Amino acid sequence: MLIAYLVKTGNRSRLAPVWTGVAIAVTWMVFWMRRTARHLKSELQDRLDAALALGTGALVITSFFAVGREGLETSLFIWTAVQASGDGVRPLVGALLGLATSVVLGWLFYKGTLRINLAKFFRWTGAMLVLVAAGVLAYGIHDLQEGDLLPGLRSLAFDISGTIPPESWYGTLLKGVFNFQPDPTVLQVIVWLLYLVPVMILFLVPERTRTATQRRQPVGRPSTE
Repeated sequence: MLIAYLVKTGNRSRLAPVWTGVAIAVTWMVFWMRRTARHLKSELQDRLDAALALGTGALVITSFFAVGREGLETSLFIWTAVQASGDGVRPLVGALLGLATSVVLGWLFYKGTLRINLAKFFRWTGAMLVLVAAGVLAYGIHDLQEGDLLPGLRSLAFDISGTIPPESWYGTLLKGVFNFQPDPTVLQVIVWLLYLVPVMILFLVPERTRTATQRRQPVGRPSTE
């Protein structure tokens, strides 16, 4: 919505700061998730214990804030998808199927049928979000090239539009999730790699290092972590 407004009002020259902020916010969220995952369950349990001591109203407020932000974000994403597609049916069908799947998974977690290791869950989803952030950055570069703020719009790194047509369902899925473009420019690919490689290393290496240290830890000797 921010970008659409800037383009509509003739302020394409101000797109660079917006894309910079977007790239930083996605990257920061990934590392926040990795840092928070280990303590998230205990923090929620501590809040719930405090709410239990305060009474019913506190439980309502705790539950509201625990899911309210995610619900608002989901609503905004769905609304944006409907507006962008111009088709109010298919995005809503997909949203309803996704919500139904979430309800089933939530019920299975509640019954104890499914268990999840939050640290591993956030590690893998975080790695996927690094790919998403790289795609967002590459898309921003292409937007700046279209606005003549960066050169190289006609210098394509490759073109596989025949293999992955942008209008196909899988092309649309890749575009929507990873901002994949079948005909990226050379500058897009360079920026994508320059972002993806170091950020992915920073995200994954500390986790592997901690795991290796714990495996080398002598039996009976308490960890200092």
